[in-house]
Amino acid sequence: MDQFRGLFDRLDKNKDGFISTEELQSEMRRIGVEPVCEKVQAIMSSYDQNEDGRLNYQEFLIYMMDKEKKWKIDFHALDRNKCGSVDLEDIMSLFKELGLVISKPNAKRIIQMMDEDNSMTVDWEEFLKHIIINPAENIEELVSSWKHNLVFDVGESRSMPVELTQQETDLSIWGNFILAAGLADAVSRTVTAPIDQLKTRLQVFGSKAVSLGFRELQTGGFRSLWQGNAVNVLKGTPQSTLQCFIYAQMRMYTLGVRDSLSVHERFGLGCVSGAVAHAAFYPLEVLKVRLNLQTGGTYNGVLGCARLIYQNESVSAFYRGFKPSILCMIPYAGVECAVHQSIMSWVKHDSEHFSDSKLFLFSFAAFASGQATSYPLAVIRTHQQAQAFCSSSQKPTDALQGLFGIYEKYGVRGFYNGMAASFLRAVPCALLNYTLTSKFEILLSSFL
Repeated sequence: MDQFRGLFDRLDKNKDGFISTEELQSEMRRIGVEPVCEKVQAIMSSYDQNEDGRLNYQEFLIYMMDKEKKWKIDFHALDRNKCGSVDLEDIMSLFKELGLVISKPNAKRIIQMMDEDNSMTVDWEEFLKHIIINPAENIEELVSSWKHNLVFDVGESRSMPVELTQQETDLSIWGNFILAAGLADAVSRTVTAPIDQLKTRLQVFGSKAVSLGFRELQTGGFRSLWQGNAVNVLKGTPQSTLQCFIYAQMRMYTLGVRDSLSVHERFGLGCVSGAVAHAAFYPLEVLKVRLNLQTGGTYNGVLGCARLIYQNESVSAFYRGFKPSILCMIPYAGVECAVHQSIMSWVKHDSEHFSDSKLFLFSFAAFASGQATSYPLAVIRTHQQAQAFCSSSQKPTDALQGLFGIYEKYGVRGFYNGMAASFLRAVPCALLNYTLTSKFEILLSSFL
């Protein structure tokens, strides 16, 4: 087994003669293993014989030999033409047997994860080294980890598989993930709801928002800080899921046999997917703004709000501000997708930068880029959605009138009212989503 000493030395990054928990976690994250902490803990509890929280070479050798015995037969089954290595066609055949569809570019990416000599084939030693770092229990779990590594992630949206097959749309592959992401999204939106409400008030009322907010707090009590949160939760997860689904499907057809999209293509797909998903759930956005700005006793819940808008205004009121909203979503989603996906593409080719903190920073940079390019339109949209609360509004205004109206009242600063609150909310929201999604996924997998 001396030929595997090189793997031990590669994992032992600080060259102290041991593989620590942190070193093993770092390597697993590099190839997209999830959940990392649980996987590493399982290895340490089974093979760390002296319980010092790290593996020496002998302990690592025992772990490797156990993996060799467990996976030898599976490797020979994967090697369908019995040539001693696994190639592109073998990977595609494996996915087909499991009822899944995978494109050649994605199959190539799986081969490249394991291929050390750039031969575009994986021999037994290369495969074993991969299994040691990706400690799957069976071939189905290994395939699941490969697919989990091929993900689309955009700013505040959830990570989604690049391709959705028939099995996946039946929730047999990623059902737990979608449910876990939805729960995490609901928690993050609920925790940050007061900040989101403050942003909406600042967009509409400017500097008066704080005093009006305190007045409403005295009238409606502490619960008033969460006005409109229910409809925000109801809207958020389905909308981001639909956006990711549309992006993933368009990406698959746009890619063809290529490995990656250009920045312009990412921008275009982001624009289309963001605009379609936003349009589908737009009436709920109007309800959220109205509930955020309501005074005590104005509406009786989400249905009561919808009923009063329909009775006192018209059906068109549910689409008030739609034009600037779509104009806002196009640059926002497009820029965010283009920036985030370009950064992720760079990170995946440079493992040195593949850390949780830096990936979070990159995601926030993408979110900030999208916000900065579209925020003035978002302010105009919110003003039009909230016209029932603006005594100065005698009749609905269009986007251009709204633009001049905000400028006359607040100046250029008015187009960025609430932007600081939006950025402030993004940090805990993203951290909660990132942390809770994996936790909920593990919890759900033990029950479902």
